Amino acid sequence: MKLRSRIGIDIGKRLKIEDAIIWASKNEISHIDIQLDSGENLITTFDNYRCLKIRESLNSNQIKLALHTSSAVNVAEYAPFVSDSVDLYLKNYIDISSKLNAEWIVVHAGYHFTNDIKVRMEEGKARLQRMAEYAEKNNALILLENLNKEPEDAEVHYLANTIEEWKYYWDIKSPAFKLSFTANHAHLVKEGIEGFVDSLDFNDVCEVRLADCFRNGKELHLPPGKGDIDFGAMFTLIEKRGFKGTYTNAFGSLQDMLDGREYLVNSAIKSGLNVY
Repeated sequence: MKLRSRIGIDIGKRLKIEDAIIWASKNEISHIDIQLDSGENLITTFDNYRCLKIRESLNSNQIKLALHTSSAVNVAEYAPFVSDSVDLYLKNYIDISSKLNAEWIVVHAGYHFTNDIKVRMEEGKARLQRMAEYAEKNNALILLENLNKEPEDAEVHYLANTIEEWKYYWDIKSPAFKLSFTANHAHLVKEGIEGFVDSLDFNDVCEVRLADCFRNGKELHLPPGKGDIDFGAMFTLIEKRGFKGTYTNAFGSLQDMLDGREYLVNSAIKSGLNVY
């Protein structure tokens, strides 16, 4: 498949899912990413009839759908009652993924409060193991994303923002558990994109998420060309590792992401890659 066709768009909360499918079709986008936490895409509004009509629209428009959970929901939560709610939240995403025939659900490792990292990581891993087993039984797939670093003096830090932390979860036992690699998050930490790519088995990576930022800087999600990521070099590294999956633009407006797709393809061409 041509590289351009493999670059999808993270719609997030920007459009109602039914409208997003039509928008994607008109703009020759084959893959969209949707969050189901609010507004017209609130997960509780998807009855069987709505799911049926969405599946039909996806099929007729030849669009692939992925779901993306909120990183604000702490997968590493262990407080009574709240912990149960996190399980319920993730299970409902898995249930709706099956009903919509979604490709996958992107999930996160959660976050810690500086002095409780060990117990948070243990709790999060146990939860992700349970969710992978639940996904396996419900014909769904979850992808664990590497998240962004926060300032060193912040009290709250996302988990799985370094290779070491992300690897902690990689031995979760289930064919329903794989990875989503966010290249711009890797660019923010010392290992960099090259270090992450070297550590990954791309048989386990279903998606590579893209935005621009500055080396060892802050989380910004800039359009390509507005930061200092060398996207041509990035594509070369990843494609030479045999990756044939989906790239997902996740920055700015819908138009920014459409324009960014052209920038990315041109960057790959300039690097010498065969994108056709």
